[in-house]
Amino acid sequence: MEDVQPKTGKFSLIYGLILGGIATAFAIMLYTMDAHTSRDTTNTIINIVLAIAVIIWGIIAFKKANGGYLSLKEALKLGAGIALIAGVISIIWIVFLSNVLDTDFVTKVAELNKSAAEQAGVMSQEQINQQYEGTINYFWVSYPFILLGNILTGLVIGLIGGLILKKAKPAY
Repeated sequence: MEDVQPKTGKFSLIYGLILGGIATAFAIMLYTMDAHTSRDTTNTIINIVLAIAVIIWGIIAFKKANGGYLSLKEALKLGAGIALIAGVISIIWIVFLSNVLDTDFVTKVAELNKSAAEQAGVMSQEQINQQYEGTINYFWVSYPFILLGNILTGLVIGLIGGLILKKAKPAY
């Protein structure tokens, strides 16, 4: 009787939904505390730790379902897949936040960028104003970059996790 190979897509979906749900719960918590526009590095660190934990958890679960075997290719697929699903959920949250909950969200982000640029003193006032208008008018352009950033992060986590956890099937 031949063993059925588990599918990385199924594990990516399950653990991507878990990561997306946890990250969205964290984002909702920040929103309720009126800290959703905060540039605190602690928030970024927490999101990275969550991603590492859930992606590694998904890789370990796949390895267990695969009879204790894991290839680097499978770990990379899992890392990217989990991060992709979580990224889509994050974008859905941001769209909901900026269009329903906090319709001034994009303006708040643009104001934060403007004040940071003014404090840095590297750009002219005209460049700062162009950046401000660009943020307000083209905020939607950030969505593909969020997705790409998530996938790259997932690939790195999958690579490191795969290198640590890989175990090749014996050749018969």
